[in-house]
Amino acid sequence: MHTSAPSEFGSDLEKKTYETLVQLKIPFHQVATGEALTMEDCIDIDNRLGIEVVKTIFLCNQKKTKFYLYITPADFKFVTKEFGKKLEIPRVSFASADLLKERLGVIPGAATIFGLLLDSDHEIQLVFDQSVAEREWYGCSSGSVTNYMKLKTKDLFEKFLPYTGHEAIFID
Repeated sequence: MHTSAPSEFGSDLEKKTYETLVQLKIPFHQVATGEALTMEDCIDIDNRLGIEVVKTIFLCNQKKTKFYLYITPADFKFVTKEFGKKLEIPRVSFASADLLKERLGVIPGAATIFGLLLDSDHEIQLVFDQSVAEREWYGCSSGSVTNYMKLKTKDLFEKFLPYTGHEAIFID
């Protein structure tokens, strides 16, 4: 585990993520991994970081005009109908790999809250599971499928999100 950025980056977003964390003076711990594309792949990462990495889901409406970044516990079984009901919105679906790359700058498996750095028009609504928001530590991809990190959840809400201009909606 390291407290500095890696020497090589898996994406432009990953480089921007580390630059932003350093700029905002947000301490982090990161681990380089083999390619991790599924939540099962994250078990070793969880052990190495000493926390549970979150599941980050990128969704859109049928017209692909409204976008949602949903942060939830890794073991949560996601049902689009229930998500829509909680937010009182029409049904949503998983965004395509092309939309994931276009909007968040990542490939499938690397969705991360740090993709909000690329959403300067604030077109993505951030949605947090309340239980994740209450954790001391927040663990996620740094913007690639080969590097994961943890930082204090408090820093995420008090420094990072104000920097991006995004506000979260919280659901149970």
